Amino acid sequence: MNKLIRITTVPISIHKLLSGQPLFMKNQGFDVKLVSSDGHFISKIELETGISVKVIPYSRAITPIADLRSLWLTYKYIKKEKPQIVHTHTPKAGLIGMLAAYLLNVPIRMHTVAGLPLMETRGIKRRVLNVVERLTSFCASNVYPNSNALKDFMLEEQLCSKSKIKVIGHGSSNGIDLEYYAPSLDTKEKSDKVRKDLGINESDFVFGFVGRVVKDKGISELVKSFCSLNDSSTHLLIIGPFEEELDSLDEGIMNEIEKNNHIHHVGYKEDVRPFFMAMNTFVFPSYREGFPNVVLQASALSIPSIVSNINGSNEIINDKVNGLVVPVKNEVSLTKAMFEMYKNNDFRKKVSSSIRNEIMMKYDQKYIWRELLKEYNHLLESNV
Repeated sequence: MNKLIRITTVPISIHKLLSGQPLFMKNQGFDVKLVSSDGHFISKIELETGISVKVIPYSRAITPIADLRSLWLTYKYIKKEKPQIVHTHTPKAGLIGMLAAYLLNVPIRMHTVAGLPLMETRGIKRRVLNVVERLTSFCASNVYPNSNALKDFMLEEQLCSKSKIKVIGHGSSNGIDLEYYAPSLDTKEKSDKVRKDLGINESDFVFGFVGRVVKDKGISELVKSFCSLNDSSTHLLIIGPFEEELDSLDEGIMNEIEKNNHIHHVGYKEDVRPFFMAMNTFVFPSYREGFPNVVLQASALSIPSIVSNINGSNEIINDKVNGLVVPVKNEVSLTKAMFEMYKNNDFRKKVSSSIRNEIMMKYDQKYIWRELLKEYNHLLESNV
């Protein structure tokens, strides 16, 4: 039985971003091992998959001393397990996992890239992150950006050699569970309750956002654009946690979110479907992504989207065809797009009626899993 170790920096990445994938590979005959830092999602992952999670502390920040300890612990664990494949996700787990696997000469060392923090970094920190990304790619035998545009960026920036890099399927790290993210009567009833509990009338128009509530998700532009609409029948629904440690919002934006009666921040939600269904339009003005699952989720639930012109988002949404695409960090363009989506009922209906079918054709989760399984088997056969 081939042993496969999957490593992420934080357990929510296994629970959410790779949901269902470890169990699928286990059912295909792999001896799957999971590694992540500690967190309350560990027990959920183990309960849902039947796979124990090896806890190794990984920091998302730049912490050289702590990172050396994490490298040593990862090295010892991989040496003990002797896997045929080590597959990493997220930047810190990628660096440490690939370096440890390289030092141990693991035959197949796979790293998935789902967005690059260096895209929004300048100066010395940018140069440091460039070196880190190149080192990760050097140590990996195979590198998988989760969008075609991200692949092009990595090649242009010489972060990875062309011979190593490949996109699985049409992009996305895990695809979308089309059975789970499907419009239903039950979800509609729950979404009606969401609106009622928040004091939103049935006739009101709701813009929504799902994700980490931080600067590089475009929250500042979103809040300012929403306020610029200045319409009492519109609401902004924000689902996701604040992050004060990394990339926190400016005090003025925080105050606006907390004090504006038409902005509703509800924090992290395990089941986001009723909140998506409570929206008339999903807005995702992020500065950088790999391949955003939330845009897939909104689209699978037939919710029209406004997205920024970045990797992944602009591969799902085609401007003025199945949604609207705006320049990054452009408050004026975002305001115009939100106003257009608000007023153009015919366009919204057109998008709602067609977008789910487009997602089904390209991003069905089971298709992504099968394509990744093919890649595993191909690499195993090539390394016999």
